[in-house]
Amino acid sequence: MMMADSGSNEEVAVIVNTDITSTESENNLINTMVERGTALLRKMEINVAEAEKRTGKNTVNMQETYTVYLIEIRPAETVPEGGTPATPDTLWRRYSEFELLRTYLLVTYPYIIIPPLPEKRAEFVWHKLAADNLDPDFVERRRVGLENFLLRVASHPVLSNDKIFFLFLTEEKGWREAVLETGFQDKVDSRLKSLSAMFRVKNPDKRFTALKHYSDELNTVISQLLRVRVKVADRLYGVYKVHGNYGRVFSEWSAIEKEMGDGLQSAGHHMDTYAASIDDILEEEEHYADQLKEYLFYTDAVRSVCRKHELIQYELEMVAQDLVHKKQQKEELATGTVRIFSLKGMTSKLFGQESQEQRESRLAALEQSIQEGEEILKEKNTECGEFVQTAWEDIERFKEQKDKDLREALISYAIMQISMCKKGIQVWSNAKECFNKI
Repeated sequence: MMMADSGSNEEVAVIVNTDITSTESENNLINTMVERGTALLRKMEINVAEAEKRTGKNTVNMQETYTVYLIEIRPAETVPEGGTPATPDTLWRRYSEFELLRTYLLVTYPYIIIPPLPEKRAEFVWHKLAADNLDPDFVERRRVGLENFLLRVASHPVLSNDKIFFLFLTEEKGWREAVLETGFQDKVDSRLKSLSAMFRVKNPDKRFTALKHYSDELNTVISQLLRVRVKVADRLYGVYKVHGNYGRVFSEWSAIEKEMGDGLQSAGHHMDTYAASIDDILEEEEHYADQLKEYLFYTDAVRSVCRKHELIQYELEMVAQDLVHKKQQKEELATGTVRIFSLKGMTSKLFGQESQEQRESRLAALEQSIQEGEEILKEKNTECGEFVQTAWEDIERFKEQKDKDLREALISYAIMQISMCKKGIQVWSNAKECFNKI
């Protein structure tokens, strides 16, 4: 496994003689838009240190194999030279617990673009890569992704202060009960309700509409990029492995030569090394693919904020429409004129007009209902305005993060491709030297 822990300064690039600095190498491992200035990260360091496969019984009493991840937290303090860091507090979490945490955050902070979790099962994989979610390499990449998720949340100016998130990091037992006691599940908007709002809202905010459209397009572009990368990886793997045939042929040729034998044998070794290097190269590439996948999943988080705004806007419009209808009823009752066909109007014609006392009673009830409606409308307007303001602040923060992360990921990927090409040049340069000695 070529992926080092996220805190390591060790060079992890497979290719030697490259232009990658140690800083660039570390940036390759994890997205770097982590605002260490947040209060939580000033107090503690957070790591997902390792993964462990376990076997146990699930809720229906059936045996299952699953993976747990060790979360380590320690005080964020400067360790004197030669000193020993403080022993971290540790606890184990399953992937499903990370999912529960994220669902809680989605419901509790609908105006925030909640960081996504790494994929539960491998997607966009080239054919030689295991798609098993218990595969050690996949589990290791997911460990890095889960650590990145925790750092994203811990670096967020709002999410980092959430008490349930803090309990997730510090309380192994009782955390699930604590999150369920918040009642967040009762606040989950039904998908049907969200779809209704999307198709029936009359005055959508153009900014959110444009953002939703951009999110859809970004999802399409990144998906296409990942598919292209899979095709390239498949072909590259074949090209590299075919170079192993050079090694075999040169080795067989060396056996029938005397003066040329050593040079041919050495050249064959270089070709074998070159052919074998593709496994580590493509494994490292998976980490760049994971950075792209994070933003593929981020697009759904962006759409979630847009859907919530549509729902709030729809509810606002329904309240306003109901208020207009009640005011019209009041006007009709006060003047005795009916502007449109209604069951009430037809009833009056069939059974006679209601008494003055009845009309006054209905007018009073309508007046009370209108006053309540106006208060509700005022509250909905305030709710919508506050949502737009807070959501747009987070959207601007996200845009800055996205641009920085994707720029650095693409630059690092380009550097890795340059390094890979240099390795190929070096192999053939070495082979040339071997041929010169013949």
